[in-house]
Amino acid sequence: MTFILIISSVTMVLAVHAGHKGDKNGVVKWIAWTIVGGLAFLGCQAWEWHHLITGEHAVLATTIDGNNYIDMIGQNMGGNPWGELADPALAQSALAASSHETLVHLAHEFPKEGMAAASVESLEKMSTTQLAGMVDVAHAHIREKGPIAFGGYFFGITGFHGFHVFSGVVINIVMLIMAQKGIFQQRGHYLMIEKAGLYWHFVDLVWVFVFLCFYLI
Repeated sequence: MTFILIISSVTMVLAVHAGHKGDKNGVVKWIAWTIVGGLAFLGCQAWEWHHLITGEHAVLATTIDGNNYIDMIGQNMGGNPWGELADPALAQSALAASSHETLVHLAHEFPKEGMAAASVESLEKMSTTQLAGMVDVAHAHIREKGPIAFGGYFFGITGFHGFHVFSGVVINIVMLIMAQKGIFQQRGHYLMIEKAGLYWHFVDLVWVFVFLCFYLI
């Protein structure tokens, strides 16, 4: 996603450069590629959100009675599966209190080394005790639940940025139509392309800080 935005910044620079030379065809070509880059970024973000929300990640959860069990959750506003790695001993003991559905998923995705891969259908016929003995806890990377606030920050900030990328795509589409109609040539300058470029570069720069805070730190 970051690479896509960087490339789209380059194409935007080329569009502005073409505008300085009064090259209508160059402006149209590079603005079009910038729009493609923006749409590609939004598509990647939609794919990422979908898999974060609907994905299933194993976490160590606790009942109101204080008993540990393994739960499968996605990254959303009410749950964060990216906490610290759970203690392997606690995770192993928590398997016994986990649901049959969860154990089927874990045994299918993370079987112990040396065990033949079993189909979901065959696993569903096994008891919870059998399934718990088949799960490779270390390979499953079971984590504790992370701070719930992370979901709000992540989806709020990346969504807000995504909205600005969408706005930039709309602006660039308007610039593309105006360039194709020769409006800028009639005015004798492509100043609006340069202004749209400044907005696009600002959006790209903000993403660098968003990427740093949420994906690297």
